[in-house]
Amino acid sequence: MEFPVQTANPAKVETACLVLPVFTDGELLPAAAKLDNASERLIGQLIERGDFEAKLGNVQLIPFAPGLGADRLLLVGLGSRDKCQEGALRKALDAAFASLARLSVDDAAVAFTDVPIADRTCDWKARMVAEAAHRAVYRFSEFKSEPEPTPSLARVTLLVSEGGNRQAAEAGARIGDAIGQGVNLTRTLGNLPGNVCTPRYLAERAEQLGQASDGALGVEVLDEAALERLGAHSLLSVGRGSDEPSRLIVMHYRGAESDDEAPHVLIGKGITFDTGGISLKPGEAMDEMKFDMCGAASVFGTVQAILALKPKLNLVAIVAAAENMPDGRATKPGDIIKTLKGLSVEVLNTDAEGRLVLCDALTYAERYQPASVVDIATLTGAAIIALGHHATGLLANDDDLALDLLDAGETAWDRAWHLPLWDEYQEQLDSNFADLANIGGRPAGTITAACFLSRFADQFPWAHLDIAGTAWQSGKQKGASGRPVGLLTQYLLDREEESRSVENGNEL
Repeated sequence: MEFPVQTANPAKVETACLVLPVFTDGELLPAAAKLDNASERLIGQLIERGDFEAKLGNVQLIPFAPGLGADRLLLVGLGSRDKCQEGALRKALDAAFASLARLSVDDAAVAFTDVPIADRTCDWKARMVAEAAHRAVYRFSEFKSEPEPTPSLARVTLLVSEGGNRQAAEAGARIGDAIGQGVNLTRTLGNLPGNVCTPRYLAERAEQLGQASDGALGVEVLDEAALERLGAHSLLSVGRGSDEPSRLIVMHYRGAESDDEAPHVLIGKGITFDTGGISLKPGEAMDEMKFDMCGAASVFGTVQAILALKPKLNLVAIVAAAENMPDGRATKPGDIIKTLKGLSVEVLNTDAEGRLVLCDALTYAERYQPASVVDIATLTGAAIIALGHHATGLLANDDDLALDLLDAGETAWDRAWHLPLWDEYQEQLDSNFADLANIGGRPAGTITAACFLSRFADQFPWAHLDIAGTAWQSGKQKGASGRPVGLLTQYLLDREEESRSVENGNEL
């Protein structure tokens, strides 16, 4: 999708559809005011007569636009001016692009950079426009014999009132375009069924990303024989009951001036289907356990966004992929396994398998002497009880890293919430027979899961993102959300900016 920026008079912009945001108070924003004047108060009269109510998310298509260069107008309600904030803007954008996606138009022009949002500049609003456009045109219909038509929208022009903001809008749209594509890749991987999206399939997708990157992305895949030689017995134990072999997938992006610069590491939980193993899950909604690899999917989406944006930093992306199934060879409750780090784990519940693949991936990351490590996982149902479906759970062994991720989430509007990782929780993992148990009981389940992972993250700044409540939605709109690609990409862009600031300071 293309996102050009124009500063021309909106009344003269030639487009199939011109989208105008409107507040309930009737006071038009600059672009809408110019269009109103050029169209003999078409917009003002519609509002005054009550033909259009500008409640948040309301849309109205005006199929003819006399006196304007646009073929159609689409009015979008922003609600009350004094309540307009980030969430309201995104809701209005989603409503606007959902309507555009239903029209048979291949181009549109939008005037959302005029919308006043406290502490949000033109580039941020342009970024939100691009992300919303990608969300709206996404369709997952690979397995339908009669798929619904694909939206034809391919070009969205951003109208900017002040010429001085043009470069900012272009920069924001570029980031939003990259993140939007990464989000949609993540959604597709998450939505694929477990009989298609297997650990081997994820490895193939990584290799395809590498081949399409013109050398920017190196890919290494460790099969079960390599993992056995390595000593990654914890990861292997999870897939032992499956006919699908496990994989550790490693992707390297080197964008820094020096290959030796410490990389940032992302680690994704890639359980391509989770039955619970011998600790079998209930049958209700078990189909949704294909989404248990959404942490891995978000790593893929972030890598795609980074390849498009080409920041000057080094990145290692690791996916620990396995299928958790019950059979005669499967790990049993009470079994004791040896991790790559050398610690022994008593498996009290085979449905707490995500931490068993992640712990070996965390140990593997030590070899890179990373600047930071962030793991992403649909790890605990307790995260949904604690935070619902709005915020991602965040736990970390480094307060600065936690604050950086929280800031990135606020910027991306892909927010997280910081939970404690106090030593007092660690004793819940005590085992009579091994170094630690893989569960700590019902109390503070999200925290004790992170406590488990923290035992394998003592050599670097580390944070854990529990996306069990944010990675997908259930019900009629069932599907992967693509989160937290926005947060992760912003975090990495912020690290590039931080590095640049340090270099400039040294030069001075």
